[in-house]
Amino acid sequence: MICPRCASNQGDDIRFCTSCGANLQAVREAMEAPDPSAKFDWGNTWVAEMFMSGQAHEMRKREMERRLGITPEVKRYNEIKAGVIVSCVGIGVSIFLFFLMSALAFQNPRDAELLSRIWLAGVIPFMVGLALIINGVVVSKRMIQAMEREQQLEGAQKKNLPEAATARALGAPDTTEFIPANYSVTDQTTRHLQSSERKAR
Repeated sequence: MICPRCASNQGDDIRFCTSCGANLQAVREAMEAPDPSAKFDWGNTWVAEMFMSGQAHEMRKREMERRLGITPEVKRYNEIKAGVIVSCVGIGVSIFLFFLMSALAFQNPRDAELLSRIWLAGVIPFMVGLALIINGVVVSKRMIQAMEREQQLEGAQKKNLPEAATARALGAPDTTEFIPANYSVTDQTTRHLQSSERKAR
């Protein structure tokens, strides 16, 4: 460490400068402490996220997923996995309720008809899980394929841009040569002007 008072080179474990006696430990603590003058950034809090527009919130969510490595394919597999789990829970609940209500119906013959149908409550999570599986297998797969096609189309459009046009538009910084562009704002406007003059006559 360099002493800020006398600029002598000191070791990192020395508390006081051996040349001038400056408190190097206090200097280290001051350098490691956060800047008290730094303003609090409300943009990094949940309050800012609450006031975000839907599009900004979606973009932030996608950026976080990209940083975490959660691709659309991973999300699709997670959706299928969740569907399988929920369906199995629904089947388990149905089986459990069937045997439980059968035993209760045996004890109460008067309510047997009602109790024997309660196991159908397990069909609800089963159907939710089945819907998740179908969505993951069919719908999400098609969405991923559409996104991949769109990305390939964008990549193909970037590749098909004429390289000569981009190269001609950028000249050397030390040249005075005029480089004509392949396009113009006034392209084919004079023809329209000439036709409008003829109509006016």
